[in-house]
Amino acid sequence: MSKKHFFAGTFLLSTVGVISRIMGFFYRIFLSQTIGSRGIGLYQLVVPLQHMVLAVTTSGIQTALSRTVASQTALKQKKEAVDSFCVGTLFALGLSLAAMWIFYTFAGWFAGEILKEPETEALIRIISFCFPLASLHSCISSYYFGRKSAGYPASTQLIEQTVRVLSSYILVKIFLSRGIAVTARIAALGALAAEFAAVLSSLLFLSLHLHAENYSFLHIKAPLHKLSAITATAFPLTLNRLLLSILAAIEVVLIPQRLRMYGFSRSNALSLYGIFTGMALPCILFPSTVTNSAAVMLTPSVAELQTLGAHRRIRYIASRACAACFLIGTACTGLFYFFGPFAGKLLFHEVTAGNCIRTLSFVCPFLYTNIMLTSILNGLGKTGATLLHNAAGSLIRILFVLFAIPLIGIRGYLYGLLLSEMLLSIMHINTLYHIKS
Repeated sequence: MSKKHFFAGTFLLSTVGVISRIMGFFYRIFLSQTIGSRGIGLYQLVVPLQHMVLAVTTSGIQTALSRTVASQTALKQKKEAVDSFCVGTLFALGLSLAAMWIFYTFAGWFAGEILKEPETEALIRIISFCFPLASLHSCISSYYFGRKSAGYPASTQLIEQTVRVLSSYILVKIFLSRGIAVTARIAALGALAAEFAAVLSSLLFLSLHLHAENYSFLHIKAPLHKLSAITATAFPLTLNRLLLSILAAIEVVLIPQRLRMYGFSRSNALSLYGIFTGMALPCILFPSTVTNSAAVMLTPSVAELQTLGAHRRIRYIASRACAACFLIGTACTGLFYFFGPFAGKLLFHEVTAGNCIRTLSFVCPFLYTNIMLTSILNGLGKTGATLLHNAAGSLIRILFVLFAIPLIGIRGYLYGLLLSEMLLSIMHINTLYHIKS
C-alpha cells in the first residue's frame, strides 16, 4: 500500500472514529442519567459474553479474511479474493446463528450460573440477536480493509453509532410516555438496532460493489479448499480471541465479587464497576481512535509486504508506527493525569470516575503501542506469539483482581492493568525484534 492510501485510510477511519467516540461520550452521559451507574454495570456484565461469542464465531475468520484478501489482491487474484470472502463469511454466519440459539435458549443459566446476576437474563436474550448481525458486518468490513478501502467500513461505523444513540433516545421517550421502567434493556436494544442498521448498509455497499465487478456466487471454485485455508489461519487467532474473552469474562465476574469482599454492598459494587467500565475507561480509550485506525489499515499492508518479501520495509514501518503511538500515549498520560478529575465531574458528575481516569492515565503509552504491535504481529502471521503474550497479561490482571482488590479496592485492578500492559509491550517488541529480515 502506498503512503498516500495508508494515510488517507487512517485519516478517514480516525475522523469517523473521533465523531463516533464523541457521540459515544454523549451516549454514556445519557445512559448514566437514565439507567444510572448500576444499570451500566449490569449491561457491561453482558458485553464480554458477546465478545466471547464473536471470538469463537467471527474474530479469527475476520482477521484471516483481511490477510487473505490483501495477499490475493496483491497477486492480482481478485476473483479468488471474493471467493475466499464469501466462503469465510458464510461459515462465520453459520457459527454465529448457532451461538444465537444457544444463548437465547439458555439465557437464564448464563445469567444465574456464569454472571451471578439473574437480572441480566433479559439482556442476554436481546444481545443474542446481535451475534449473526455483528458477524456479517465484521466479515464485510474485513473484505474492504483487505482491499485497502476504508470508506465503506467508516460509513457503516458512523451509521451504526448514530442509530445506537437515536434508537436508545426514542426508546426512552416511549418507555417514559407509557410508564415503563427505563432499565439496562435500553442499552441492549440500542445495540441491537445499531447492528441491524450496520448490516443493512454493509450489504447495500457490498451488493453494489459485486454487481460492478460482475461477480456471481454460483461459480466459486474449490470452496472446501478455500475454507480449509481460511480456518488454518483463523484457528490460532480464534484460540487467541477465545482465551482472551474467557479471561476477560472471568475478570468481569470476579471484579464485583471481590469489591464486595473489600466492603462494598452488591449494589455499590455494580455501580463502581459501571463507573470504571462505562465512564472512566472510555475516556482513556478515546485517543486510541487514531492508533486503532492505523492498526486496522496496517494489518493487510504488512501481510501484503510479507507476501512480496519486503521485510526491511516492514521493520521500518513497525518502528515508526510504534514510536508514534508511544508519543501519543505519553502526551495523553499528562493530559488525563492533570485533567482527569475535572473530566469526571464535568462529563459524568462522578468524583470516582475522575480518580479512575487519573490512575488509568499511566496505561496510555503502553496500551496504544500494544494496539499497533498486535496488529503488526497478526499481519506477519505471529498469532501464536500474540496468544501467549495476551494470555500472560490477562492472568496478571486476574491475579490482581483476586488478591489486590480485596485489600485496596478498585485501585488493585488498575495497578494490575498497568503492569500487564507494560509486560505485553516488552513481549511484543521482543518477538518483533527477533523476526528475521
